[in-house]
Amino acid sequence: MRRLTIEGMTCGHCVQAVSKALAKVPGVARVSEVSLERAEAVVEGSATAEALVAAVREAGYEARDAG
Repeated sequence: MRRLTIEGMTCGHCVQAVSKALAKVPGVARVSEVSLERAEAVVEGSATAEALVAAVREAGYEARDAG
């Protein structure tokens, strides 16, 4: 399981965009949660933190690995 801190989400549409971007990353088994309130995402699978961060950035948001 990987936890990411996400910056730039302001609404439900942002949450959906981040969820879709993460789901497309090879190795993601499941996007467990994307929380607007906590500004974080939780992803299950074997995807690297670098790949997840890159996908979020490509979607127009900032992200960093939170462990």
